[in-house]
This record gives sequence, structure tokens and C-alpha cells, in this order.
Amino acid sequence: MSNWIDRAQGLTDMDPQSRAILQGLPVTNLTKGHALFHPGEAARGFAIVLSGRIEVYLIGPTGREILLYGIEPGQSCVQSTLGLLGAADYTGEAVTTSEVELVLVPRDMFLTLIETAPVFRAFVFGAFATRMQSMMELLERVAFQKVESRLAAALLDQAQDDVVHTTHAELATRIGTAREVVSRRLDILVKRGLVRQDRGLVTVTNRPGLVALAEIDAP
Repeated sequence: MSNWIDRAQGLTDMDPQSRAILQGLPVTNLTKGHALFHPGEAARGFAIVLSGRIEVYLIGPTGREILLYGIEPGQSCVQSTLGLLGAADYTGEAVTTSEVELVLVPRDMFLTLIETAPVFRAFVFGAFATRMQSMMELLERVAFQKVESRLAAALLDQAQDDVVHTTHAELATRIGTAREVVSRRLDILVKRGLVRQDRGLVTVTNRPGLVALAEIDAP
């Protein structure tokens, strides 16, 4: 019998009856780049992430993407929760960005546990509230924060030892703009001495300056 519940952040204190309902569900292993759902599909279940990261994107009619949020252990997918509770189809696309272990709770079991298991219900709605707050912050950044500031924040967030391995298209998706806009803004950051560009990576050369830029109009 799998003991995956003991690894599930937020669910380890579930009562024995609720644990028994979930315990037999299998752990699914996914490779990097696996698509969990696409726009227009119905929600099949609630994903409990045990390890790895999934990213959810909104895709516009022109094909341009914006990163809505990432899902890691202890976090939830707003689109799945809305789909299971309100029978709404997905409007975004979810893709694994690393190897992922997850457990998919089927719709009927999810709804039963929402009604009968306080710990499960608290996990679902607590994670939902946290995710909605982060999406409101994303909306504020896209609506009110300058592109340069959003770009600076994205570079700082992804930098490892002041190096960001990324493309202009990936940065555009993360900050909600076009690739051409990112290219122009990066050129400006280079001229200001804040970063250096090389093929496939960006190096932070003036961290205090980039931090100051990221904080302008930040929510």
C-alpha cells in the first residue's frame, strides 16, 4: 500500500477514513514537457503534486502566451478547482517543467472529500485562496507595472549565481508581453550596465540596480 499521503504537504493530518479513501490512488510519474491539459478540455480530477513543478499558461488568439502560475508541492491549480466545482472547461494549458510526481483525485472522490474531510477541504480552499492572491498580483503587475520593472523582477527571480538561462520568448511569456518588446528592453538594460547578454543566457552585472528597477510600481 502506497504511503504517498505522508509526502503530501497539507494532507498528512487527514483522518483515517479520508486517508483510506485516498490511499489507493496511484502515483503518476511525468517527464519534463508533458502537457496535463489544454484549453477546452474538461477537468478530470484534482492534481496533488508530490515533487516537481507544473506551469499553467494562458494562450491568446494570436498564440501569444502568458505564465499564470506554477504548481509545486503544497500548491494547487485554480483552473482544476474551478473546473471540478463549477464544471467549467480549462481555458489554459498546463505543462511540466521538470520531472513530476503527482496523484490525480477523480472528480467524484474530490467532491466527496470536499464535503466530508475537513483537512482536505482546508487544503483545497487554502491553496485556492493563496493562488488567487498571486494571480491578482500578476494582474496588477501586467496592468500597472512597467515592462522594464517586470523584466527586472523576472530576471532576479530566475537567476542562479546571477546567471539566467532563458530565451527572449520565455521571458516574454513570464511577464506578459511580446518577444520583440523583451528584446528591446534587454538592449536598454545592457546599455545601462545592469545585465550582459550572451546566446541563451543573461548575466546580472548590477544586482542592486536591477533590484531597484524591479521595485518600481511593484504591487
